[in-house]
Amino acid sequence: MRTPALLLSLGLALAAPAAAQAECRLALLLGLDVSASVDAEEYQLQLDGLAAALIHPSVVEAALSGTGPVALSIYEWSGRFQQDLLVDWTLIEGEADLVGIAERVLRSTRSHEDFPTAIGYALGFAATHLETAPPCLFRTVDISGDGQNNDGFPPAAAYRHFPFEGVTVNGLAIGGASRGIEEYFLSEVIRGPGAFVEYARNHSDFEDAMRRKLERELRVMILGDLAD
Repeated sequence: MRTPALLLSLGLALAAPAAAQAECRLALLLGLDVSASVDAEEYQLQLDGLAAALIHPSVVEAALSGTGPVALSIYEWSGRFQQDLLVDWTLIEGEADLVGIAERVLRSTRSHEDFPTAIGYALGFAATHLETAPPCLFRTVDISGDGQNNDGFPPAAAYRHFPFEGVTVNGLAIGGASRGIEEYFLSEVIRGPGAFVEYARNHSDFEDAMRRKLERELRVMILGDLAD
């Protein structure tokens, strides 16, 4: 359920001036777990949490800093063939772009709810979808989930057979449904220099974890620009 405070924040953010920038510095693809281990309440916590994180002042500042805009896309994943785009590639050139994406996330309806956890397939989809992104200096995939791969090929196979050269894969591991989920993401899911796992104790902690993760991803790219 959308809270009045979140909707008010969306409305206020729309009034802020846009900050246009030039060349894309980062293509960021977010994958949300909608497998059978995620119930309806937890799914809604993910949507509300992501929307709130996208318009948090610290995330907005990070997204609009640096030498160019970020291209953002979001998809849901569960079983082998259940990957659905919520938001196709969108350049973030001003705060209104983030607000528009947050509103689309809040209007989303769940694509699937009865399928297992196919992280390898989710990564394969991510690699393929990244090839449709605008040209950017860096490319990052972020997979969030509350369970280990239990359907289809594992993450390691995805990395062997799909184009992940130059791609960083980070993770947002959600505790509660699976023991050792953070350790699993650290050892099996993340990939590339500087890759990391952000941990949420449960789905109620998803918003804060997503905000921390987005800040870190976006600010790393800013530091990289400054070092050039």
